[in-house]
Amino acid sequence: MDDAMNGGNFKHYNTEPPSSKLVLPLFSLKGKTAIISGAGAGIGLAVARGYAEAGANVAIWYHGNKKALERAADIEKEFGVTCRAYQVDVRDAKAVDEAIVSQVKEFNNRLDIFVANAGIPWTQGPMIGGEIEHYQNVVRTDIGGVFYCARTVGRIWREQKKNKLENFKQGRFIATASMSGHIANIPQMQTAYNAAKAAVKHMCQSLSVEWVQFARANSISPGYIATEISNFVPPETKNIWRDKIPMGREGEPIELVGAYLYLASDASTYTTGTDIIVDGGYCAP
Repeated sequence: MDDAMNGGNFKHYNTEPPSSKLVLPLFSLKGKTAIISGAGAGIGLAVARGYAEAGANVAIWYHGNKKALERAADIEKEFGVTCRAYQVDVRDAKAVDEAIVSQVKEFNNRLDIFVANAGIPWTQGPMIGGEIEHYQNVVRTDIGGVFYCARTVGRIWREQKKNKLENFKQGRFIATASMSGHIANIPQMQTAYNAAKAAVKHMCQSLSVEWVQFARANSISPGYIATEISNFVPPETKNIWRDKIPMGREGEPIELVGAYLYLASDASTYTTGTDIIVDGGYCAP
């Protein structure tokens, strides 16, 4: 690919708009291939279902939740697309690269969308008393995992653009950040997680500039969502959350899917380097 900049300024017309003058067709993912990490349950699984409903073939990644194999089969049957589940440790750069490369070959030798959704919470309260090993695991998963995935898919998208892959104009990288990358949560203390999610948001902003000629990079920052990741939180803490959410409740995973679909589709061809907060109004006051 040619350099996107010339003398410190961006070259003109680094990208091109969609050809459709109708908006609804832009949301179709028919014929596209998507890989979603952390998709055995929760937000990732909801996004996988949404992409399949929109017509995409989907590879879902899981770490230890083997129910993902059944869920992939269910998605394939329900929506008539190809859907497979793969066990991948996003903390391992070599494993990530090998998984993506092999799965692209399995899915018609193309990749259009990657959702870096795998993540783990900080569960040990104030950072002074937390274990270094726990900190390292949060950072390796929540930052390192996103970086490793981005490194491989960016290389693939650059080649697909260079080789003029049919019906490919730009890759779409979407990372799950968090409203915790925008605010400091209370009452729970989770400095490492907050810092990791802020890093994910900024990583996508930076990638949007690096990749402008062949891919878009954006993030989504969910608020408190009713998924398994917060099962360790006591009910009294969740009641405090609800006190501070203008909508008065946690969100459901399906309430995020529209944002992920927008960023994965041709409806968002002029959207890159942005972060969409979906938090029931938590960050608004």
